[in-house]
Amino acid sequence: MRRPIIVTEVPRPEAALVEQLAAYGVATVHEALGKEGLLQPYLRPIYPEAHVVGSAVTVLCPPGDNLMVHAAIEVCQPGDVLVVATEAPSTDGMFGELLATSARAHGVVGLVIDAGVRDVETLSAMRFPVWSRAISARGTVKETAGAVNIPVVCAGALIRPGDVILGDADGVVCVPRQALAQTIAQAAARTAKENVTRERLAAGELGLDLYGLRSKLKALGVEYVRYDEWEE
Repeated sequence: MRRPIIVTEVPRPEAALVEQLAAYGVATVHEALGKEGLLQPYLRPIYPEAHVVGSAVTVLCPPGDNLMVHAAIEVCQPGDVLVVATEAPSTDGMFGELLATSARAHGVVGLVIDAGVRDVETLSAMRFPVWSRAISARGTVKETAGAVNIPVVCAGALIRPGDVILGDADGVVCVPRQALAQTIAQAAARTAKENVTRERLAAGELGLDLYGLRSKLKALGVEYVRYDEWEE
């Protein structure tokens, strides 16, 4: 059985490294991590321009109960991202305008929640970035203990307190705190390579030639046939 606990003073990443990671998109960082760390794509931002990067404060809640989200805000520091998982699947609206107001007052920069949120119009107007499993007006109770700042599985990804969360229109990726510097270096190298590729594609070069895909088509038996010679 899970131990009810709130862990305080967890290690956090260097602020300068977190700021550097913010220059890259989720897709680039996911590739830089060797295609690891991506949360399930059912987590969607509540407004298209939502973007967040910060240190994870993890929360484990019973479904339909947001008591531990309130408790988590007390141990948050400026630049943190709340990452909320539930012990069983839930789509209840566990977070809304009032919690966002409280979270922002304590420096929280965003929310990732494998459950529902509500007050979405107001949250969007506040420009409080949220990625959620669902949008639901159904409220919650505050009755059952959970845990704060323990490892959780959120939308299929293992997230530890102090890991770095990056979210944009493409989704959410988790970068392990110890791998942050290496991931930034790999993202920078990938971006430089993509810049060259973009220039060549913009100049008209085909991906078939740029990526050496013609030989693959040939190996797969793909034939080029004129339309007037083609038979179904």
